[in-house]
Amino acid sequence: MSTQVQHIPMMNHVIESYFDEDDMAFSPTESFMNALPRRISILPQESKIKPFSKGDIKILLLENINDQAIVSFRDQGYQVESYRDTLPDQVLTEKIRDVHAIGIRSKTVLSKEVLKQAKNLMVIGCYCIGTNQVDLEYAANMGIAVFNSPFSNSRSVAELVLADIISLARRITDRSLQLHRGEWNNSSKHCYEVRSKTVGIIGYGHIGSQLSILAEAMGMHVIYYDILNIMAIGKAKQVSTMEELLSKADFVTLHVPETPDTKNLISWPQITAMKNGSYLINSSRGSVVNTSALISGLKSGKLLGVALDVYPNEPRYNGEQLFTNRLNKWTSELISLPNVILTPHIGGATIESQSVTGLEVSEAIANFITQGISIDAVNFPEVSLRQTNFADDALRILFAHQDIPGVLRIVNNILATHNIEKQYSESNGKIAYVITDISPVTQNDVHSIYNQLDKIPEKVTVRLIY
Repeated sequence: MSTQVQHIPMMNHVIESYFDEDDMAFSPTESFMNALPRRISILPQESKIKPFSKGDIKILLLENINDQAIVSFRDQGYQVESYRDTLPDQVLTEKIRDVHAIGIRSKTVLSKEVLKQAKNLMVIGCYCIGTNQVDLEYAANMGIAVFNSPFSNSRSVAELVLADIISLARRITDRSLQLHRGEWNNSSKHCYEVRSKTVGIIGYGHIGSQLSILAEAMGMHVIYYDILNIMAIGKAKQVSTMEELLSKADFVTLHVPETPDTKNLISWPQITAMKNGSYLINSSRGSVVNTSALISGLKSGKLLGVALDVYPNEPRYNGEQLFTNRLNKWTSELISLPNVILTPHIGGATIESQSVTGLEVSEAIANFITQGISIDAVNFPEVSLRQTNFADDALRILFAHQDIPGVLRIVNNILATHNIEKQYSESNGKIAYVITDISPVTQNDVHSIYNQLDKIPEKVTVRLIY
């Protein structure tokens, strides 16, 4: 009788379950302990450990994740369920209970209350830049790694901002709306070339620096402000204070993350510090700008135009009559003003960026599931252990625990009768994470190792793979 080993994900970890090749495999939610007594007695001591079945891993993808990601997962043998939009809270809570990985974009909120229901969840993929829609700390405390794609849509956002700059300078949206109404207006009043104008970039990261290159190619002068000293690209110049940038720039564009320090970064004092007749573009996060102050700046003539791609409160679904005063109390007032470009958070919504994002985040999810690699996780210790051609009697142990002195010693004492071929540990805040490859290991050893590790009081999660 031949034997086979399958990893069965349960309660945020993966354990081994054994079955005959002629028998039906257990589902990922069946109890390992119920299967153990009738199986273990027939397993020979010298049986070899086999790779787990990816067909038992359930992946839920929401918000129209790129098709390449879906195809990639399915080609690898994972179970994939995908939806074009986010799910209502009640449906999301039901769906997340059994899945082992979930992929979202910016509309789906994975709060503590939702994550409490995720009994099998190992990894979250944010197919976007931001991760503020996920309770990162709670996820880490559950042993759930969160990955995003912070750089793949940099070019798309930079191009949108450049388009906004030109459109604001030429009042293109106003002229387009007028012509749609049958009004012909080819006046040049308040219409300017962008050549020789100054663009001020607040936040000179990947997007800001990309924009710097594009703007300079258009003949614009570029200045930037960042809390870090960053080497300039081309002829761009870093200024020492944000106030200096505001006073010199014709166009101010924001590229900063959402943090307590950036909340209302641009409010009335900053708007009054800007040049008369200047423009403001925000494609970072809605909380960065005080919109009421922005409206006052437009009404007073201090600002000649504004372009917004992000808002404090955004609809969770696509559809009509969603961007109203019910969402943000100032909406009707804002849309009534001239030379205001409003786009529905489409900075990274291009075929090219979504394709790259889909492959990048999907690869991170797959690497974490199959190898335990957590490099580039935003909330979890970053650990990578090179993959080698495993011997038939080798085992990889993934152990996350509270970062308390002495835990790793306890782990290694449990593994003391085996050869530790490779081991790497890292900590991040309150959580530590260690990957260990050991050999030789029999199937009976697997049970003993798992049970001992599972009883360590500081354990967060334990998974055994290969």
